[in-house]
Amino acid sequence: MNDERFPALRRRGFLAATTGAAALALVGCGGGTDDKADSGSGGTPKRGGRLRAAFAGGGASETLDPHLANLFADVARAKALYDKLADYDADLSAGPRLAAAWQANKTLDRWQVTLRKATFHDGRPVTAKDVLYSYRRIADPKQAFRAKASLEPIDLDASRATGERTVEFVLKRPTAEFPDVLAAFGAYIVPENATGTDFDQRPVGSGPFRFVSFAPGRSAVFRRHEDYWDGAPYLDELEFVVANEESARVNALLAGQVEYAHELNPTTARAHEGRGQVEIVRLRNSAMQAFCMKTDRPPFDDRRVREAFFLIADRKELVDGALSGAGEAGNDLFGKGYEYYADGLPQREQDLDRARALLKRAGAEKLKVTLDTSAVAAGFTEAAGIFRDQAAKAGVTIDVRMGSKDSYWSDILDSGTLCCYRSGAMPIEAHISQRLLTDSTTNATRWRHKDFDALYQQAQSTRDKTGRAAVYERMQRRLYAEGGFLVWGFADWILGTARKVRGVETKAPANTLDWARFDKVWLT
Repeated sequence: MNDERFPALRRRGFLAATTGAAALALVGCGGGTDDKADSGSGGTPKRGGRLRAAFAGGGASETLDPHLANLFADVARAKALYDKLADYDADLSAGPRLAAAWQANKTLDRWQVTLRKATFHDGRPVTAKDVLYSYRRIADPKQAFRAKASLEPIDLDASRATGERTVEFVLKRPTAEFPDVLAAFGAYIVPENATGTDFDQRPVGSGPFRFVSFAPGRSAVFRRHEDYWDGAPYLDELEFVVANEESARVNALLAGQVEYAHELNPTTARAHEGRGQVEIVRLRNSAMQAFCMKTDRPPFDDRRVREAFFLIADRKELVDGALSGAGEAGNDLFGKGYEYYADGLPQREQDLDRARALLKRAGAEKLKVTLDTSAVAAGFTEAAGIFRDQAAKAGVTIDVRMGSKDSYWSDILDSGTLCCYRSGAMPIEAHISQRLLTDSTTNATRWRHKDFDALYQQAQSTRDKTGRAAVYERMQRRLYAEGGFLVWGFADWILGTARKVRGVETKAPANTLDWARFDKVWLT
């Protein structure tokens, strides 16, 4: 960061000089988040002002191409400039955005999507041709766009515009959760024939803010789009400032150099609790924390060993130690609080006696196993050490092996037997389809069962939502009993805001519509 307007973004020692006079106030830390934090409420919204938001960035290679959005900063900028046909609500169900309505045929393999009346920043209407162009660009086999895998169910050669604002999507198979595809991460709608050079020099979207300027790795400035279909933003301008160090983001917030700081760690929030200068917002259930067991190889090809490991985990100790208490215990299933989550299953507790008995029956009384971890994600190395000590009480020896931050995610996909794992928010259906089917491309647990695949296809072929939910519950009950994900917790995502910031939603897990939704934010 070389912008002299933000010297504190580069001065790591600034925090020590300011904490005595001003520090963080913790809001929404208790069990309930029924209301917005102080940063989220505060009377009648008012127009005007510039909000500066600090995010970790990607350096000089940053782009405003929304189809390449991978970092949180990329996504936040993309959603300010562009729209998707749908987006995820707080429970990760898909709600309409540029799509005003959708309707499936009886066999769930053709969907008619009707667009709402919306315009791009240059005044052109958003049309069916723009939608098809955007999706075909994402699906280009020569490119590595974020949403490509999510759009795989669509036969884009057969799909067509049936009117200026209507699209018929032809699917390769029945897909009851097709709205999830429309809401997929990175599936933004761009003008027909937009090219790579357009996005960084003169990006035109249909989102709430218009482009003003962009300096990769430094800042991006956007201005209110008065004709935005969902209502013009309250802010006059929005600036994204890059600050890769968490301490730099905190420092800038404390110094009044930014009004919004993304991705703060629990220690920072807790250390400055109650001091009153800034607000802390905790987005619950934003990140699954787990240990991933390879079910296709010893020792975890024996379900008794997997069940023993479920019972070895003291989840509260893991949440308190690895997440500094900023989260809640998991129950070996993904998606707590999300649509279709099987919340009726009993909360699993540590039971070392039963774990030892299971290991004995499996002939694994003196089991030794390597646990792969890395500093690639917050809490990983701490969780590995805590679980190693928990396992020792059950007679299991765990050797913690540190992996490379650069290659960890690719390394653990196929190699090893046990590893630390994390996932951001996504629909439970997407978690299953991308990670738990025989042909899933990121099947880290190597969970491959044809009858489980068949249940997924049954769910996707079930038109009735209640019936579909019953199938998803069957699948989750099986994963709870014998799956490969030991889900020990769900981490909060922590944001910091200046006290004058209002309208920040506190019930939106990271990756959902209302996360980083700056068109609904205002300054007092």
